[in-house]
This record gives sequence, structure tokens and C-alpha cells, in this order.
Amino acid sequence: MSWTNTRGKSKRQRQGNVEDTRCQILRKINSTGQITRDDIIQLYHVGKPICQGCRVNSKDSPNCFCGLIPPPNGVRKQGLWQKVADTITALGADPHESLRSSLDSPSGLTNLGATCYANSILQCLYMNTAFRSGFFSAEPELLQKQPVLCQLSRLFSQLHSGKKVAVDSAAFTRTLELDNGVQQDSHEFLTLLLSLLEQFLSHSKNPQAKTVVQDLFRGSLSHVTRCSMCGKDSEASGKLEDFYELELNVKGLNTLDESLDDYLSIENLQGENQYFCESCKVRTDATRCIKLRTLPPVLNFQLKRCVFLAKTTSKKKVTSKFCFPGTLNMGPRLSDDQNLKPLIYDLSAILIHKGATVNSGHYVAHIKDEQNRIWWEFDDEQVSKLGFHPFGEGSSTTRSKVGSPGMDPDSKSSIVNGAVEESLADQQVLSDATETNNPITFSSSDAYMLMYSQRRLTEDVEIYKSSASEAEPMVIDGSEISSINFPSLPKHLCQEVEVLNKQYDTICEEYRLKKDELLCKVTERKSEVRLILSEAPVYSLDEPYYWISTDWLRQWADNLTHISLDNSNLQCQHGKVPPARLYSMKRISTNAWARLLSKYGGGPVLSDNDYCTDCIKEEAKVEASANSYRDNRTAMKEAVEAALSGHYADENLYYVSRTWLMQWLRRKIVDAPCDGDAGPTASLRCCHGNLLPEQAPGAKRQLVPEKIWFYFLQNAREVDSDNPEGHMPFHSNSESCAICELDLSKAATIQDHLRVTKMEQRQRHEQLCMGKSVAVLPGHSYYLVPSFWIAKWKAYLTASGKNASTVEEPGSLEQCLDSVLCRKHFQLLYRPPELVIKRGEYTQRNPNADALTIITEKDWEVFCQEWDVPASKGISFLVEFQTSEANGISGSCKEVPITEDELNVDDQECKMSKIHTLRTQPEICKECIEDRESCEFMRKLEYRNEEIRIHLFRGKEPPRSILTNSGSLPDVERRTSRRSRKTSTNGSSINLKVSGCTTVYQLKMMVWESLGVVKENQKLHKGTTELVDELATLADFNVFPGDSLWVRDTEVYENRDIAEELSEQEMENEQLEEGFKGTLLTSTVPAQVV
Repeated sequence: MSWTNTRGKSKRQRQGNVEDTRCQILRKINSTGQITRDDIIQLYHVGKPICQGCRVNSKDSPNCFCGLIPPPNGVRKQGLWQKVADTITALGADPHESLRSSLDSPSGLTNLGATCYANSILQCLYMNTAFRSGFFSAEPELLQKQPVLCQLSRLFSQLHSGKKVAVDSAAFTRTLELDNGVQQDSHEFLTLLLSLLEQFLSHSKNPQAKTVVQDLFRGSLSHVTRCSMCGKDSEASGKLEDFYELELNVKGLNTLDESLDDYLSIENLQGENQYFCESCKVRTDATRCIKLRTLPPVLNFQLKRCVFLAKTTSKKKVTSKFCFPGTLNMGPRLSDDQNLKPLIYDLSAILIHKGATVNSGHYVAHIKDEQNRIWWEFDDEQVSKLGFHPFGEGSSTTRSKVGSPGMDPDSKSSIVNGAVEESLADQQVLSDATETNNPITFSSSDAYMLMYSQRRLTEDVEIYKSSASEAEPMVIDGSEISSINFPSLPKHLCQEVEVLNKQYDTICEEYRLKKDELLCKVTERKSEVRLILSEAPVYSLDEPYYWISTDWLRQWADNLTHISLDNSNLQCQHGKVPPARLYSMKRISTNAWARLLSKYGGGPVLSDNDYCTDCIKEEAKVEASANSYRDNRTAMKEAVEAALSGHYADENLYYVSRTWLMQWLRRKIVDAPCDGDAGPTASLRCCHGNLLPEQAPGAKRQLVPEKIWFYFLQNAREVDSDNPEGHMPFHSNSESCAICELDLSKAATIQDHLRVTKMEQRQRHEQLCMGKSVAVLPGHSYYLVPSFWIAKWKAYLTASGKNASTVEEPGSLEQCLDSVLCRKHFQLLYRPPELVIKRGEYTQRNPNADALTIITEKDWEVFCQEWDVPASKGISFLVEFQTSEANGISGSCKEVPITEDELNVDDQECKMSKIHTLRTQPEICKECIEDRESCEFMRKLEYRNEEIRIHLFRGKEPPRSILTNSGSLPDVERRTSRRSRKTSTNGSSINLKVSGCTTVYQLKMMVWESLGVVKENQKLHKGTTELVDELATLADFNVFPGDSLWVRDTEVYENRDIAEELSEQEMENEQLEEGFKGTLLTSTVPAQVV
């Protein structure tokens, strides 16, 4: 066997070699004026080898068809060659996927937006066979009169015998006028729905349907009030009240028994709540309680997981775990005068609310099939089998287990063709005694409603067995319906379901036909593309061929739709194929072209003889011109380099901009002049039209020979002919502009004078300019100057070089002095600087941060001369000392507190204490200073998006370093050592971005989110002050940017998700919920026929 040599097949010729060959051919054509067949082969790359197995399509080869389609087993993300599954998605959803697997498994209900609350309740009602049987017994005439009953019967019939895995409930919700986008409470929906059904069914002539709601869900109770003196009950105690569910408290209670005890507990009426006894004729102590008189067959317990918070006027969900039994004996819960025989209820449904808040989340229902005792989870469209455990087999929600109340999993084989064998009936009737005494207990933190069904023991099981065995099997669409869906549908509903099932079968069949047609079309199209591309290569140079657009070929090979041939983008103005279109076309054989043209039509037809000689000659002319330009520019570049080195003959020389010339040298050699060739002397021309002096900024120039200058001039005119000033010639003997030279000379003189003036000022104020502190001596006069003026003055004197001209003078010193005086009293608006003892001398403590700077009297006198300031405008500063016996430490007066630096004083100086007094002229205006500092303080508190530090502490007492940092006043210039910054917090810390208007509540929420400490457990402090008021802002507690706060975790309340708090906060801003207001459920007008 011989193998094809594929070595180096993916290698391509170097671009430089290909371009050199092309340029040589074009130069030859330009010189001879003749085009040979070999020239055509070279220019159009006809002779390139046919590619096989390249990764991508080669644009420069007209013989490469690789990459147009994927490999035999490859696919693409879209188009003709995508996966079959992606191709079928164009037909929409497959209706076969929505087919019900078996009528023995329940169907789901579609969620129309936020209708999960209604879907779960409807499934609970439908899965109750007694309710379903009674509802189906309603006569057709009544259903036609009442739209709600009609739509509900259709919904139940589709759940019973429909073929769809999920039934659309839109018609029923539309009849009730429900808003599908608003989440509602499922308990409220059940209460209103049962009331509405009871009202409509009361018009039925069938007794079973007329009272089905009352017979299954209605019980009775009484509120008994008993006098403690005479022991008699009130008259109202004998009045019976109907109930359809019992609302039980959950908060603080752990089990269903505890909730029932709480519901039936005795309340003592004492004090202001005393009862007026009709028998005793006085107000007296009494007891009040609820007594259950009768219980319905279906007992609903509504767990009150929604509690109202009076503090925030919002609702909150109780998420604590709650235990409930699988079997419940309600006999002892009935009133005392009734027989205490067992009244056993079995758990039949659990309504679950998933979510952290009561106004959001999701409802699902876990319901037990009454015939086979298998639990199912109804989650809108999804219905999952749970087995014999309400939370799934192997679930951890079971608390205690003694025996199994349900069938053994192995007993599933005892259900044959929908009939229940004797073993299952015996197990249902003869339940073990331990099941009642020690039932299985389940727990859930999301259980919202519990539904228990009364056990009917032997009688009902026998009735069920006889009904299941004697009932004739129901047939729909030729399929026998299992008796597990007992009771069977009425005839009129059976016919409606059969019509719907046939319609859905038609939809499924239509989809199958469309799918088969599409797949067949795709297969045929792929085969056609592969066949034509396999015939497309032309293997011989002598064979005729046709040109075809690569873009059209790519679309055709990757598209299922029919598109006509389009080669219009390949034609030049002469109607032929120019060499410039080489990268946009392919060369295909006559057979491939004939197939494409016959099937798709279009054009134009471009054969191997349709090459454009005019375009080839024009391109050859352009190439020759470009080659000449490149050669000339290369030669000129060498000449310019020689000129820059000073090697040029004694000939006419011209000036060009040196900056422009250096950029011209660095540019890459191109085929024609570009914008960079414009303006060789633009920067040398002054505003008077003359040669700018070389001393001017940007006027550096270079002499070049006349030959080079005319080359530059020719290119500049070609590029920018409208701007002759940019290439104005300046001969070597051209004189510089006299006016500009004079202006430059004057400017240089001014700069020299300014430089000398600055140097003299630096020498006269050497100590002040160097930033050295002034030593303050007693009895000597000093002066105060605004610190911001001193800073500008220093920057002005020290500026040099290019920055010297950009730095402005500090401004009028006299005006700056006036700005530090109040306009009301003409007194000093700032406090005098604080003094500190350093090495036995009093100096200014922080001259960089103080508003005023201390200078000597000599400096002030010189300032008056230099900046033309009257001496009377000065702010004098005098320090008076009084020496007294002390305890060896230098002190200070109230105005200037002593610092730790004073401890460095020599022992001899420490024997005496010096008390100093600061005197200024003009005096300090305390009133205006307090107003100004107050305004500045408030301005500092109006910060936005600044950082503060939060330390989490879990110990008994926080470290002293935290108390010091968090309680200190804001000091922008405060410096802390590295050692002080490495403070152990016995916890963790974090930086938070806050504003002055951030409330304490918002800050606690940020701490909760960042450090995981719930809001109620946070004790937030600044220093020793606790931030208690959550409505107060950080500005109210004087919290500044950079401050450190600390928080203690009390660990009193249990952790919870922050999403609960955030959702409750959002609900406070929303409008009050309207419930079912505006729907048919709350309407008193009976429904009319639709």
C-alpha cells in the first residue's frame, strides 16, 4: 500500500517570496506590455496545489476547498452542519415529550407566572377521591350555567384521563379573574374557592354533588365561656360555629399536639377582662375555651407561619421545624359530653411553602394516593414519585418509626390491572395497634398546611373493593382506563377529553411528519454539498474552469435554504475578473459549475478566459510607480543620514524641521507618499511668514542638500497641495525674523531678571524657604502669615527649568492677610498655632497643618519690601512666659496643651515650670472662630463614599488600642507608627465605604453581609459610645472618614439568612397587598354563563 505524502502540506510559502514573484511579473508586464499564459497562472495562483486536510480554508489559494464543511463526523454550532437536536429545535417543542407516560401516574398543572399557590390546592382537591366523585356527579345542565364549575370539571377530567403530562389551567384562572403575575396565599385561596364551590353546587339536583363541600370539609365548634362562681356556661356557648379548617399557631410550638393544646387551651378572664354572668348578675372571673363538637372527614390544619411584627408593621415567616404525625387520633380532642371512641385520621396531603418570606417563594404539594398509598410531589408541571414516605424514601424528616403504616415496597406487585388484592385490603383494614399509639412523626420547616383524612376502616374498604371490581372499565381513544383513577368520568366529560386527546394526537403526528421531512431535507442537502465539493477541484492546468465567489460558496455549503448564484462581487468595471479579487474567489470544475448553475441559477458566468487585461496592466503600472517610489525613498534615506552626519557637498542647502526629519527617517517605507510627508517646514515659519529663530521652542532645524529638499517638496505638494505655508522653502542664507528675535531677546531678559530675583529672595529667607521651624523666644515679636500663601511662595521660588514659567506668583500678600480677618469685627479668624518644646526650644507644632505660619520679624520686614505690603497690615505674635516653682515638668496654659515631647527637656530645665501666654494683634475673634469651626465640622460630616474600619470583637472587653482609635477625633495629618497599626482585634476587621448620611441600621446590614453577624446580635461602638439608635446617621455620632469602629457579637439570637431582612425591608416600601380583591372569589355577584 502506498501512502500519500502529506509532509508539509499545511506549510505555505512565505509572503515575501510570493510578493516578490508577483512584483517581478507586474514589472515585466509594465515594461513589455504583454501578458502571457504563465503570467496569468502566477497572478491568479492557478498553479497552486489542491489542498487536502487543511484546518482552515486558505484564502490565497483558489484551489483550496478545506474548511467549508466540517469533517465526516464533525458538527458546527449553527447552520446546516449543527447537531440534529439543534436542527430540530427550529420546529419548536416536541409535543411527544409532553405526553403522559401512563394514566396511573398523575398529571401536573402549568404555572402561568405565579399560580403555584392555586396549582397545589387544585391538586389536593383532585387527589381526594370523595371530593372528585361528588363533583363529577353534578349534572351537565348546572355546569353549563356556572362557568367556574364548567372549567373546573374540564380541568379535573384532563387530570383524570388527559394525555398531556401537564394540563393548562389558564381557562380556569381566567374564569376566576386571577392575576397570574401576583403571588397569593394558598390558604386564603382554598377558603374562598370552597365557599364559591359550595355556593354554586347548592343549586345541584344531585344530593351527592349539592353538599359535597360541607360533607367533606365542614366541622363545628363552639366558644364556651364558663362562670367561675356558679359554674354555668353562657348562652352563646351553646351556639355552634362551622369551620372548614383549624388555624394553629406555630411560633414557639414544636409539634402538632402542642399546637392543638394551644388552640383548645383555657383562657382565664380576670381583672379588666372579667365576664358579666347573666345568672350571677355581676362581673366575675370566668374561663373561655374552644370546644370541637363535630369533625369533618377531611380535616385541614392551617399552620400560621405568617406572623405580624408590630415594630416594623410587616409580616415575617416562621421557619422553625414543626413535627406532625402520620396518624392522628382526634377522639380525645372532641368535647367532654361525647363518646371517647377513637377517631383516627391519616395524613393525606402536605402543602409546602419554600422561601424565606411570606410574600414570595414557591408552593408545592405532597399528596398521598388513597388507593395505593403512594406519595407524589406536585411541583406545577413536574410530578415526582416519592414512594411510601411523604418526603421521599430514605428522607431524614422522619422523627420516630415503629413499624410501617404503608405498604411494603415489595407489595407493589399486588396491584394488578388496577385491582387491589386481599393482602392490601387486609393491611389497610387491620392496622397495627402500634401505628395509632406510636405513629411515625415527620418534621418540616416549610409545611404550610396539613390535610388529614378520616379512616373508614372495614366498611369503606369493602365498598371500594366492590366498586373497583364491579365497575365497567372505561375506554378512551381505544385504551382501557385503569380503575386506579376511580371514580370514572361522566359520559359528557369523557367525550370532551376524547376530543382533546385526538387533537393532541394530531399535533404529535404533524410534528413527527415535519421532523421527518426536515431530517430528510438536511440529509439530502449534506449529500449534495459533499458531492459537489468533491467534484469542484480542477486537477490539470489545461482543463477549463469557472470562477465562483467564496462568500456565496460558504453560505451555500452551510445553509439549508435555497440561494441563487452571485458572482457580482468578483467583477471589475470592465465586467471581467481582476487579480485583486483573488482572495474572494475559488476555481471549480465545469461539472461542479454545471450542477450549481442548473439548480440555483444566477451568475454572472466567469470562466478561465475572463481575466481582465486592463486591470492587470493598470496594476502593473501602479506597481512600477510604487517600486520607483520605494527605490527613490531608500536612496533619499541614505542621503539624509549622510546629511545628518555633516557629509554633504558644497551646494545649495535648505532648512527643514529637525523634528519632522527624524520622524520621516523612522517611518516605514511605503509605496506612495502619505500624510507624514506634509509640512517639512511648518514649524520653522513664524507668524510673520519668515524663518523662526532657532532659539524659539520647537524651531530646531537641519540643513539638507537641494536634491533632498526638492524631493521633500514634491511629496509635500502631492499630499497637501492646499497648504503651501507648510512647505515654504528656507534657503541656508535666509535670515531669521528680526521681530521674533527681538521678542525672544526681551523674554530672555525677563527670565534672567526673574531668576536673579528668586535667588535673592531664597537667600534673604533661607531658613523659611528650607522649611525650618522658627524658635520662639520670650519677649520677641513674631508675625503670622497664612500657610497657604507660604506654600505657594515656596513653590514659586523653587520652580526651575521648564516648570519655572508654568508656576504662577503666590498672589497679593495683603489680600491673603485680609482673608484671615473676620469682616464683622476685623479680628483674627483662626486660632494661633500650637507650640511644642523640642530640644529646650518652643517651636510651632505642626506648620504644615496649621492655618497660620510663624515667621520672624526680619522676614516680615523683607516681605513688606518684596511684595509691597504696608507694615501695619502685619499680624503680630508675642509669647510671654512666667516662671514658677513646679514639680519638674514644663507645663502650658489652657490655649496650648503640653505634649509628650516636653518630657525630653533637660533635668536642669525641668526644675522650673514655664507658663506661656500667646498674644496676637489684632486679637482673636472667638465668636467668628466658633462659627467657622462649626461650619467646617459640618462640612466634614457631609462626606460621600469614604472608608471606615470595622473591628469584630468576641471577647469580654475590647483592647485599649481599639477604644483609642475608634474614639479619637479626626486628624487628617495624624501619623501612626507601624506598631500601632498592627493591633490584635481578637476577631476580624474590614473596611466599609459609607457616607455621612448612612444610618446605623444600614451600617449594621453591611456588617451582617460582610462579617456574618446578624443585626440583632451587633453591639456597635465608637470608642466607649454605643450606636444605639438605628435611625440615626453616622454624622449624628460624629463618625468621620478613617475612623475605627468596633462591634461585639452577643450571640443571643440565632443566625439567619440576610435575604429575609432585605426582602422584608423591600416589602415595607411596597403597597399593602390586596389579596383576591377584584376577582370572582370575593365577588358577591353570581357568575353568569360565559
